[in-house]
Amino acid sequence: MTQRRLGVWFIGAKGGVATTATLGYLALKNQLAGPTALVSQLPEFAPLELIDWNGWVIGGHEIRETTLLQEALRLAEDNRTFAKELVLSCQEELEALEANYRWGTLHNVGPTITQLACPACRQEQGTAAEAFARIQEDLREFAQANSLEHVVVVNVASTEPPLQSPPAVQTWEELRRLIDQPACPLPASTLYAAAALDLGCSYINFTPSLGSSLPALDHLAQLRSTRHMGYDGKTGETLLKSVLAPMFAKRNLRVMSWVGHNIFGNMDGRVLDDPVNKQAKVTSKDRLVRHILGYAPQTLVSIEYIESMGDWKTAWDHVHFQGFLGVPMVLQFIWQGSDSLLAAPLVLDLIRFTERAHRAGHVGRMEFLASFFKSPLGVEEHDFFEQFRMLRQWAGGLAAC
Repeated sequence: MTQRRLGVWFIGAKGGVATTATLGYLALKNQLAGPTALVSQLPEFAPLELIDWNGWVIGGHEIRETTLLQEALRLAEDNRTFAKELVLSCQEELEALEANYRWGTLHNVGPTITQLACPACRQEQGTAAEAFARIQEDLREFAQANSLEHVVVVNVASTEPPLQSPPAVQTWEELRRLIDQPACPLPASTLYAAAALDLGCSYINFTPSLGSSLPALDHLAQLRSTRHMGYDGKTGETLLKSVLAPMFAKRNLRVMSWVGHNIFGNMDGRVLDDPVNKQAKVTSKDRLVRHILGYAPQTLVSIEYIESMGDWKTAWDHVHFQGFLGVPMVLQFIWQGSDSLLAAPLVLDLIRFTERAHRAGHVGRMEFLASFFKSPLGVEEHDFFEQFRMLRQWAGGLAAC
């Protein structure tokens, strides 16, 4: 397989998901880990000749003063997310990546995220237009310094507060004028998306933040012949909903209520402890059931920050449904897993599939990646198996070329 030079730029580059994805990539490259949990390693995708684990260069934006090695060791020692020995075996490479990180922007990320930023990062802040220019300069330098053929930008930062009234901008020209305004309302995730797409980079929004959701960003992707997709990675409880809800629908069992309680204690949980930030996440997690069923049962989704849980997330779900002769019945399940370990392989999958879409000349939203997201852009289908069929269909079309 031909070795290619691929740049991977993480937003939230030293958070749990990015750190785990980076360590996971190094482990795969050095044959210290197997392909378990990687969708892109399934046999049906072998004909795509996806980019292998060589030739990747990783960098990113971060707002906290820490190192990748420190964060990896914290996940190993405090959370038992993975073995400390694995981190130490990759120590030299983790330390070498430090040269590729830059301070991120705090524009409209809200007070909860802002208070996490170190003083050096806060000093870098300015207007939206200045942040946009600085992001582009960082990406340009990263690509040039490492002789990269393409850069995939992946947003795995903490969830921003939602915009109550997203700007009604349809074109890139309108959005560009908005960025230049002194009181630009756009959040950081959208500035990152605009900066990346304008340079021809691919953009993936793995968070519930606004990102590239505005129509104007898809217009920009069309103008620059690049691609994007999001939003909010589907890793745990919502993944199960997208599998189980079709079962109720296809067996004609009427769901009367679906209640889900989530507890976890990592950085994402700490940010989501703020009710304003939590709103975007809850909305994304809650909409899926009614879309699949075609009606709206009573639903409740709660997310609570329990510090002692660390990176280990627990979800309890109670599904009250009506069976034959109107008899009420109950399905309950418990989902427990490491938040970062559930997300990281999907991030690596998305990077590989996106790089392949770049080589194929795909432009605009990558709707075939819907199975990876809670709220896939441009896709109304939420049945996991139907979404996965879209991915296989796309792969089959490329393999046949």
